[in-house]
Amino acid sequence: MSLRYLTDVSTLKLDAEKCTGCGKCVEACPHAVFAIENKKAHILDKDACIECGACKKNCQFDAITVRTGVGCAAAIIGSIGTGKAPCCGNDDGNGGSCCG
Repeated sequence: MSLRYLTDVSTLKLDAEKCTGCGKCVEACPHAVFAIENKKAHILDKDACIECGACKKNCQFDAITVRTGVGCAAAIIGSIGTGKAPCCGNDDGNGGSCCG
C-alpha cells in the first residue's frame, strides 16, 4: 500500500483521444500512476500523482494536463508551519478550493 495524503485533489487529466499509447508517461512517472492498456494510457491511481509534471513534459501529443507545484507535497509542507490541515489550493472546478 502506498502512502496517501489528500484524496481527490490532483489536477491530472488524460485526454484519451490524443493519446497514442507511446508509454512515455509510464516511463516518466515516479509513482506508477499510468499504465498502457489496449494501446492507450490509462490513469491507474490519480491519488498517487504528486503533480511533478514529468508525464506532461514527456507527452509529445499534449494528451496530459496537470498543474505542477500545487500538489500534496506543497500542501503538507505548508501545513507544518501553520498547524492547519493540508490544503492544496487547487480549483475544484466550481470557483472554490477542493479543500473547502
